[in-house]
Amino acid sequence: MSLFSDNIRYLRLQKKVSQEKLAEDLLITRARYVKYESGASEAPYEILKRIAHYYHYSIDVLLSVDIRKVDTGGLIRLEDNRILLPITVDRAGENTIEIIPHKAKAGYLNGYSDPEFIEGLQQISLPFIGKGKLRAFPIDGDSMPPHNEGSFVVGRYIENLGEIRNGRTYVFLMKDDGIVYKRLSSHEKSSLVLSSDNTFYEPYAVRLSDILEIWEYAGSIATREFEPDSMEPQSIREMLMGIKEEIKALKGLKN
Repeated sequence: MSLFSDNIRYLRLQKKVSQEKLAEDLLITRARYVKYESGASEAPYEILKRIAHYYHYSIDVLLSVDIRKVDTGGLIRLEDNRILLPITVDRAGENTIEIIPHKAKAGYLNGYSDPEFIEGLQQISLPFIGKGKLRAFPIDGDSMPPHNEGSFVVGRYIENLGEIRNGRTYVFLMKDDGIVYKRLSSHEKSSLVLSSDNTFYEPYAVRLSDILEIWEYAGSIATREFEPDSMEPQSIREMLMGIKEEIKALKGLKN
């Protein structure tokens, strides 16, 4: 038997439904369903979709995860049956935070829906952060001061778009850009406009279809002391912009 057949048999028994009744709900014959559950035949994509929607599990979970070993009581059910996220706690019952290290940042785009990848991440617990599905993301660049290079932003998972608010900051997982931490400027019907707190960078729009995950800012972890007088790239850019404006003003006086 395949992992898929094991999973659908297990889920059917958990749901306490007969093969005949399940086949009826799936709009197929019992004989056809039995072949999928026994592993004698592979289900086509259309049937996979029906089964996924019936149990509210994503197709990739049904095909690649042994559901019998998953704590289904601690899972977040996501829209469109996309993926399932486990909420883990420590011995004191506090929510744990999975940390995406800088060296694994590039791999997160491929591993965000892989249970084995997520289980292999280091975890910490910060009681003052609060409840929810939490994950810490590495910050690069100078676009979101005072979060310096090497800092981590702790995000709380957003289950649906109705929860996001203009003016707040979020970690976005993008299909092409990977992990992006920005402030939400506006929310359009099919896109979001994201901006940096460092005004040197221009706001830009992203399509909702390109966003894989959204995590609301819940806290941050600084890995080095903030130095207000240091000549960071942001400070250098601001200084150059100031010089540029002064030159324009002097040219205007000459004219």
